[in-house]
Amino acid sequence: MESFREKILREYPRLSLESKFKFGCHPKIPCFGKCCANVNIFLTPYDVLRMKNALGITSTDFLEKYTIPLMLEEHQLPVVALKMQEGEEKKCPFVSDVGCTIYDDRPWSCRMYPLGLATSKIPGDEGEEFCFVVEEVDSICQGFKEDTEWTVEEWLKNQEVHTFNRKSESYMQLTLHPYLKENKQFDERKTQVFFKTCYDIDGFRKSLFESSFFDRFEVKDEVKEELRVNDEALLEFGVSKWLRFALFREDTMIVKDDELERGAQALGWIVE
Repeated sequence: MESFREKILREYPRLSLESKFKFGCHPKIPCFGKCCANVNIFLTPYDVLRMKNALGITSTDFLEKYTIPLMLEEHQLPVVALKMQEGEEKKCPFVSDVGCTIYDDRPWSCRMYPLGLATSKIPGDEGEEFCFVVEEVDSICQGFKEDTEWTVEEWLKNQEVHTFNRKSESYMQLTLHPYLKENKQFDERKTQVFFKTCYDIDGFRKSLFESSFFDRFEVKDEVKEELRVNDEALLEFGVSKWLRFALFREDTMIVKDDELERGAQALGWIVE
């Protein structure tokens, strides 16, 4: 059976940044809010950060209440999907009669719609990455009947997609690490380290500051204080420095001495 990706590559027009499409979404459209149900929305680490802060709760509580943990089939990487409400409609927990209750902090995939992002890349072939319009024949969306015209670039800018892409760049680069491209998989311990660092940012902070982490690894005082209060800085540190060291032993962290390194390994900070 043909996959959705194969269908996109075969049938869907590939849009450039200058390509134009018509779309509008506002409360006067009959279908307003109805598309926010019975859909699979995968969340990036930055999505989780923005959403849990919008709700004023910890990432630990957000993950438990609003997400479903899954494994990315290709490399068995842990990911999270937004948990829809119980009931026949399976609505998004944040949709209401007046729209999205966390609209300013909605996730990347919600910002992209009605655009999708696809790639023709396969192992050994760089291929191309392109946008396409997500308009199915049986879609309930009436937004395509609106007269407002956009270029792809205008839409991405209006929806702040570029900001979310920039904040997720280090994470996306990590998922393309050569170790993973060789179809190697993490064991359970590494999977847990990856998940906590990427998604449970408050749990990650707690594990740093309530342990001997800073006694074992060299981190400048000003950086340490930034990690204490700044979620975005902590996520960037975790993804671009800590995980590359802990999972792949790249030269991104400095261990203070060999004895402390052995102690860090015993505590689970360093995962062989």
